[in-house]
Amino acid sequence: MGEEKVKGPASYFPSIETKYGRPIAEWQAVVRAALPAKHMELVALLKDQHGMGHGHANAIVAHTLAEDAG
Repeated sequence: MGEEKVKGPASYFPSIETKYGRPIAEWQAVVRAALPAKHMELVALLKDQHGMGHGHANAIVAHTLAEDAG
């Protein structure tokens, strides 16, 4: 059996790290530092303060919140 393909928000992570030059753990720390903000407030923060595209910002927020809930 081959490696399982990454699905969901994490599938964006390699391109996010390449485009923005920071590891996902650092982006997750930015999101966690802004909690208890709502999902879309966190997306807006990444977009407005860090120049991130909507899809990438949403992927990081969704993955981080899901990780913290589980």
